[in-house]
Amino acid sequence: MKKERLDVLLVERGLSESREKAKASIMAGVVFVNNNREDKPGTRFDVNSAIKIKKDIHPYVSRGGLKLEKAIKVFGINLENRVTLDIGASTGGFTDCMLKNGA
Repeated sequence: MKKERLDVLLVERGLSESREKAKASIMAGVVFVNNNREDKPGTRFDVNSAIKIKKDIHPYVSRGGLKLEKAIKVFGINLENRVTLDIGASTGGFTDCMLKNGA
């Protein structure tokens, strides 16, 4: 029985784009192996284990969107019908967050 790290298994099965994203999902507690929640990326499992991800922890194209979403909620910012401008040169987390929150 061959065993492999959980984060590696997620990438190999196409359940995660990278090991870093796999680690984030595992540590967020949304990865289940044989119906048991797992929170350690380095734990080794049989390569034939049943693995499920219960929900996507990254609703935005980057983690920057998560940070902005928190600020929007904490400060009670209403983005409905607002015009915003993203002047950065990155993955687009700001724009993605603004659009998904009504701007």
